[in-house]
Amino acid sequence: MIDLSVQVGGLRLKNPVMPASGTFAEELTHLLDFNQLGALVTKTITSEKRTGNPMPRVCELADGMMNAIGIPSKGADLFIDKVVPFYRGFDSPLIVSISAPTAQGFADLAARLSDVPGVAGIEANISCPNLEAHGQSFGMQAESTRSVVALMRQVTSLPLWVKLTPNAGEVVPVALAAQDAGADAVVVGNTLLGLSIDIERGRARLGNFMGGISGAAIRPLMVRLTYQCAKALEIPVIGCGGISTADDALEFIYAGASAVQVGTATFLHPKAMNIMVGELEAFCQRKGVASISSLIGALDDSAAEPFGALP
Repeated sequence: MIDLSVQVGGLRLKNPVMPASGTFAEELTHLLDFNQLGALVTKTITSEKRTGNPMPRVCELADGMMNAIGIPSKGADLFIDKVVPFYRGFDSPLIVSISAPTAQGFADLAARLSDVPGVAGIEANISCPNLEAHGQSFGMQAESTRSVVALMRQVTSLPLWVKLTPNAGEVVPVALAAQDAGADAVVVGNTLLGLSIDIERGRARLGNFMGGISGAAIRPLMVRLTYQCAKALEIPVIGCGGISTADDALEFIYAGASAVQVGTATFLHPKAMNIMVGELEAFCQRKGVASISSLIGALDDSAAEPFGALP
């Protein structure tokens, strides 16, 4: 029997596969076996109601997609009253992704969720605009990351995962700041900011002008960032970005990820995560690996310079 379980940020997961926030919802229950997943990560919620960005919110790319959804939310009240009870019916732990425009807003929402039965952990999406820094996201700087994570750590004892942005000039110092402030794990990471233009109309293809790139196109970048963060941190790293098969997931695991999140692939193949779990077990069986945790950070990097040699 292959042991696919992994320890991630205060939780023991049955396997390393989970959805990325914003790409998973209750409607998938008739297509996907939720109980087979390592964890269930919700769409990002906010305390207040939000309508999100103007249409169009999504456009297709040659090797991925771009989105500018804008975190639409029906608010924390409805989420706690209606959505959390739905997820209590599943075995996989529920991780609630949260966002707020201020550090105190993050802390208030984290504190509130800490008392809700069925919530196993919190994922702080610090890639959102920070009103206290003229719209720059918390995750762009180490100091703003440290401040917001420290406030959340003071008010919750739940496992606290911090989702980083690859748009920061230096991601490792930001990850270290999250660790120092009390994060139990970091997610590497969110989408990469881009711009796609409709040349026939001479206009941006998204209603919000710019948006986040996801899908296979960004995977090598995210594997690199995962590797760098895993080398520098003592807490677990969760890899995310362009994962659609077990082979993709294993790249992140070899690079040091304790678990992975799947996003864009679910839009194309709703059963992708279930298939991935089976493929991971088959890979371990073929390679004679008794426990997938033994592959975490197993990359042979003897020829690499610290944090990866420059080309």
